[in-house]
Amino acid sequence: METALLSFPSSKPPPSQTQTLKPTNPFLHSSKPKFPSFKPTTPFPSIKAAISRTKKEETVETVKSQLENCYLIAAVKYTGFTVKQFQELRRSLPGSSKLLVAKNTLVFKAIEGTPWEALKPCMKGMNAWLFVHSEEIPDAIKPYRTFQKEKKVENDFTGAVFEGKFYGPGEFKQLENMPTRAEIYAKLLGSLQSPAIGLVGTLQAPARDVVMILQAYVKKLEEESGGQ
Repeated sequence: METALLSFPSSKPPPSQTQTLKPTNPFLHSSKPKFPSFKPTTPFPSIKAAISRTKKEETVETVKSQLENCYLIAAVKYTGFTVKQFQELRRSLPGSSKLLVAKNTLVFKAIEGTPWEALKPCMKGMNAWLFVHSEEIPDAIKPYRTFQKEKKVENDFTGAVFEGKFYGPGEFKQLENMPTRAEIYAKLLGSLQSPAIGLVGTLQAPARDVVMILQAYVKKLEEESGGQ
């Protein structure tokens, strides 16, 4: 009896058919995203600079507008003022006066080439600018003196210009002691009542000459009062 040998296929594949599987890392071979290159173009003017330039021009125009019908400009040392103090000071001024805070360079640009250019010695530090649109100069200065005393503020005037003349801090008494229009007229009337003025001869002159004489006499009284 012959024995038949049965062969069963092996569960392992032949060596030539064996495939080696290696784990792959998707991050090792990922390519970087490519973006289109960007080259900056010519930069546009800064909006902030444009706004600043516009504000400067507006400030110069504001100062120029205050020069119209202005009798006196005074500079006040601004450093040390609080916002509340400055607001209170503004409220204390008469309606004929205007107080502005502006850079010296902008103020000088507005007054350059005018009689107010005499303010040049004040172009130092930080200033507030008092524009007086009234002939009553003492009445315009008095509110600030009252404010100084009540609030115990040491900030003082750094200078002023009146009729083209510069007045330093030590000369403000001349401005504060100037006679008012009413006082000048009272002195003029008293002088006209005396024979020394030659009233009879004056009345016989043409009206235009009378006006000129009166104007000259008023100016003389103002100069005499300012020198005291």
